[in-house]
Amino acid sequence: MPQPERQGPDAATAPPAIEMIGISKRFKTVVANRQANLTVNEREIHAVVGENGAGKSTLMNILYGLYRQDEGEVRVFGQKVEDHGPTNAVRLGIGMVHQHFMLVPPFSVIENIILGIEESAGPFLDPSRIARQVVELGDRYGLKVDLEAKVQTLPVSMEQRVEILKVLVRGARVLILDEPTAVLTPQEVEEFFKVLRTLRDQGSTIILITHKLKEIKAISDRLTVMREGTTVATAATGDVSREEIAQLMVGRPVRFAVEKKDRPPGEVRLVAKNVGYTSAGRRLLDGVDLSICSGEILGLAGVAGNGQTELVQGFTGLIQGLEGSIELDGRDLSGLSVRERIELGLGHIAEDRLKHALVPDYSIEDNFALGLHHRPPCTSLGRLMRSAIRAQAERLIGEYDVRPPLPELPARQLSGGNQQKVVIGRECSREPRCLIAALPTRGVDIGAIEFIHQRLVGLRDRGVAILLVSTELSEILSLSDRIAVIYRGKILKTLHAAEATESVLGLAMAGVA
Repeated sequence: MPQPERQGPDAATAPPAIEMIGISKRFKTVVANRQANLTVNEREIHAVVGENGAGKSTLMNILYGLYRQDEGEVRVFGQKVEDHGPTNAVRLGIGMVHQHFMLVPPFSVIENIILGIEESAGPFLDPSRIARQVVELGDRYGLKVDLEAKVQTLPVSMEQRVEILKVLVRGARVLILDEPTAVLTPQEVEEFFKVLRTLRDQGSTIILITHKLKEIKAISDRLTVMREGTTVATAATGDVSREEIAQLMVGRPVRFAVEKKDRPPGEVRLVAKNVGYTSAGRRLLDGVDLSICSGEILGLAGVAGNGQTELVQGFTGLIQGLEGSIELDGRDLSGLSVRERIELGLGHIAEDRLKHALVPDYSIEDNFALGLHHRPPCTSLGRLMRSAIRAQAERLIGEYDVRPPLPELPARQLSGGNQQKVVIGRECSREPRCLIAALPTRGVDIGAIEFIHQRLVGLRDRGVAILLVSTELSEILSLSDRIAVIYRGKILKTLHAAEATESVLGLAMAGVA
């Protein structure tokens, strides 16, 4: 693939912002990077793309100093980096926003932003000056957030703003953003892209890890494709099509359209009547009425923070105190535990896999067994049957292409997308009667998205009732049989998918009925 020409008056002499040459990294028997190369020019938005487990995040963690490469060389603005770590990365002007945020939940926004700064400021730290600087950055880039709010009270989209402000306030010249739009609505993505373009035009260099081909084409100047730990291509983004990028990522042609046959819905399976919920004086759900039939996918669209999270957690038993009623196959779920709801056939793909779906320090095989660990075949006479748990894990690892295929590996050592495959595999393999799928393809690559969509449609065709909660309008439109739009805790509009368009849904998500 062709390389673009350098731009600017000093293009011939200025070194690249980042050079990573022949990088290899192993974790015991797992090879994460194999002679990988990356060159990022100054003042460009450079996308690093590839399948889950392709080595993208490992390469970026090496650049940020969280890992040390086994082989290879790293150069930052022409300077060879020797004794590298996060502190040195910050000194060199590198900042990183991780896919899973590195915040202290009980601390306030400003306390989280200051963390780490005080080590270098000594006795001269001035919190009020830093707060003023954060407010100024928030105003300039549209990243406003309440500095005194506790992080644990913020929605995910606000947590991301805090992470970005942490990087900006430290004066980073190179920003590494790992799946930064995974929690944003389409409108928020557009605003975020304006921020990135402004940063680039003012001299910043941005490295963007993303699986979303539409976004790669919309925002990046160049891209590097990785597969199986190594670099397979680098090109100007405008020189390659979406189909070519996808094929480079997965090594085969990828189908973008979801194949789904029309079918009449069955009996009503999950019903919510006049559901309300108030927390800390805020009305988060207000008279929600929903019904989902067997053999139907009901898409729930809405801007993050409009009650989707609370509705899902109310359905699945993660929060109590809901007003109104929720019934599954005529059985009132009020007061039932999470386990009891699972026993009744309710499956749950959680919005935040690390908080509500996985135990990161447990092995892959034990995470596959969660929820079934108390009954056969996982348990016999009160004892865990390790051979049965291992056999189940090996089957699901192969079926869902979890990489690396090591049942004993702790789940925290998997990439975000492979963690998601574990969750999807566990929940779908139980053949639930009703599945609550919240952001099922968050942080997942294009090949895995195709696979997950096929699995959801397959469950629907076997009579499962599915509630699909997604901020991706294209996903809602392609998978759903009916679509409901939630706004400020109320269902503002419900319509058949054939009647829906992105513009109609976008207006409803903004509160226009």
